[in-house]
Amino acid sequence: MLEVQNLSKKFGNFQAVKNVSFDIEPGMIMGFIGPNGSGKTTVFRMILDFLNPEPGGKITWNQQPVNKQLYNIVGYLPEERGLYEKMTIEDQIIYFASLRGMKHQDIITQIDEWMEKFAVKGKRKDKINTLSKGNQQKIQLIATLIHRPKLVILDEPFSGLDPVNADLLKQGILELKAGGSSIIFSSHNMENVSQICDKLAMILNGEQVLYGTINEVREQFGRVRIYIESNKWNQESLSEIEGVESVIRTSPDHYTLNLSDESYGPSIFQKITQGQYISMFSQQPPTLEEIFKLKVGDRIHE
Repeated sequence: MLEVQNLSKKFGNFQAVKNVSFDIEPGMIMGFIGPNGSGKTTVFRMILDFLNPEPGGKITWNQQPVNKQLYNIVGYLPEERGLYEKMTIEDQIIYFASLRGMKHQDIITQIDEWMEKFAVKGKRKDKINTLSKGNQQKIQLIATLIHRPKLVILDEPFSGLDPVNADLLKQGILELKAGGSSIIFSSHNMENVSQICDKLAMILNGEQVLYGTINEVREQFGRVRIYIESNKWNQESLSEIEGVESVIRTSPDHYTLNLSDESYGPSIFQKITQGQYISMFSQQPPTLEEIFKLKVGDRIHE
């Protein structure tokens, strides 16, 4: 298990990270979210022992300090991608996997399997510079994951991937989870976080502002969204219901109601349905996308 406690980092007078804490158990995926420049990559670099935290900060893996002796169990995909363009696919993967302690023959026998898993368009003897950017990213992902690391850190792994290839990556991450790996990744796509993460942490300007399971984080904001489908109401009439702050028409007969308080839910249900069947009535907390925008907007206006 990875445990991060009271992690802080200054660069001169600039406070890049302040008192960040979280843990990731085996077989768990954590999304690490926040706008650009919020300190996510700095936290990753401290976990990997590339940067030293300020005194009082503590990082352990299975209750042992993280150090270079543990690198063989770590898979790290940095935000700044980096491959040797004149190497072949095969030689590139062999090089990185061997740095993680894998034997040459074990690497060779797995390359085709991993290329098929990520649908790489290319042959193992093709040079990196002949591949598209998307396929180059897949090769770097393979090099990151082929040794089946127990701790996986992925910095914006979905960046630049189309939906089909993003799904392939998700399946690869879920496979590692099923094998007991502890996984943390940063992303600006809240849908990806919602779909595969067990928990999340959010930092803004270096400070941790949210932490918990996906449901715990969403429930903190109350069930202040109601989604309905009905041809008997319109945006104007829905806006007049007590407790409704605003209404968004998302498509014909589909509306999102924003409530001033979740306690209005039962009375709104009675008002809208009037004892009759309607196609949809669902009271939910805000989505992660809405929460992200809310927290970032609040911090900007402080």
